Amino acid sequence: MGEKIAVIDSGGRGSALVRGYARSPRVESVLAIPGNDLMKIGQHKSVETFPTVKTTDVGAIVQICRDRKISFVDVAQDNAVERGLVDALQKAGILALGPRRIAGIIEWSKVFARSFGERHSLLQPEWHAFASENGAISHAESAQGKPMFIKADGLCEGKGAIPARNTTEAIGAIKEMKNFKNGAGRTFLVEDWMKNEDGTDGEEFSAFAISDGRNVAILGYAQDHKRANNFDEGANTGGTGCVSKPMVLTDDIKAEVYGIFERTITGLKSEKREYRGIIYLGGMLIREGGVLRPYVVEFNSRWGDPETQAILPGIKNDLFLMGAKAASGDLSRIKILHDGKIRVTVAGMSRGYPGDYSAARGKEIFGLERAMRLDGVEISGAGVKVVDGHYFANGGRLFYVTGEGRNAIEAREKAYSALAGISIEGNNLHYRTDIGWRDVERLNLARRA
Repeated sequence: MGEKIAVIDSGGRGSALVRGYARSPRVESVLAIPGNDLMKIGQHKSVETFPTVKTTDVGAIVQICRDRKISFVDVAQDNAVERGLVDALQKAGILALGPRRIAGIIEWSKVFARSFGERHSLLQPEWHAFASENGAISHAESAQGKPMFIKADGLCEGKGAIPARNTTEAIGAIKEMKNFKNGAGRTFLVEDWMKNEDGTDGEEFSAFAISDGRNVAILGYAQDHKRANNFDEGANTGGTGCVSKPMVLTDDIKAEVYGIFERTITGLKSEKREYRGIIYLGGMLIREGGVLRPYVVEFNSRWGDPETQAILPGIKNDLFLMGAKAASGDLSRIKILHDGKIRVTVAGMSRGYPGDYSAARGKEIFGLERAMRLDGVEISGAGVKVVDGHYFANGGRLFYVTGEGRNAIEAREKAYSALAGISIEGNNLHYRTDIGWRDVERLNLARRA
């Protein structure tokens, strides 16, 4: 008999993880809590979902895992880590991939993360923490129009960082802090907007690693696109697409990124916050003295979305074996293997997301099944409801289309070719058409050189 495992997530990231674990010859079946309808379609193993269980229902999740004799759990959701699910699973004797709450704080407390960065010599922007609106506004006014970021000190579903290019926008963002749920904006940060030496904006990247508390191994790199519309315009979202292995990351930069992870894991252990699990680095490349240096924008204490959909399919390791070894505290003999392909992931969204997308809810989605059968394409579900073989919009980010290829141009062509055959009743499908544009430009420039 194989292993019975569980994945704690409901979105596209969870879909990619369920697919990854189902490919392991050691895994017999997968529970997805709460999961989504598309996770059960086209899998090689049995997949069961629990749509009425929230990722924050720690007691219910532990009881399900006990009743179903689950041997391993991938806690892939930030609010589950924050509620102490990993701690509870460990107490119940169930192996869990993810940090305990005391270590996972590096994600949801921006103040802790920045203070930690100072203690352990991580490159990061200048920052100030405030607990009062008036104090922050006075600071913003004294900056004399300099651009900055206003960040809530708590979990905000990927929307807690508000860019402000001038004093007026900064004051507006500061006033927005009180609107975040669960007191996430009660304390907040005002950070300098990081710039290259010539005054232009830096370039963002994502990096993922796995740690057993002592050892750390890089899983992959990506470049996320956060804004809702082309040209990086529109509202901030949880992520509208990404490209894996962004070309801007040279070997020298990757070596520095590894150093960031190493100092972070070692630093957490030295502060009695041993970190076992997946750790995400949201970074910014800043040119100083003619050299690009990776600065820390943020850490996440789990897999990312949509980066997981682009990175995970290229990892050749047995996902269960790798995760179990990290959770058990021994990654020393694991070498991460990749298939060498580039992947571009595009989010299919309800028109109006991240604002009012009520007009799309309940509308039928056409073409998903055909796209699932295409070579070199993977579909990861999120806000899709399946009823009697029909697919319906049931959220903001609905599904993700990942195309693979030898380079970003080829991968992007496959992703967008698949998307061309998908529609939502009433013209309610929205997606960006420029995902991976930086690498496409780099490739075209290289070809002309």
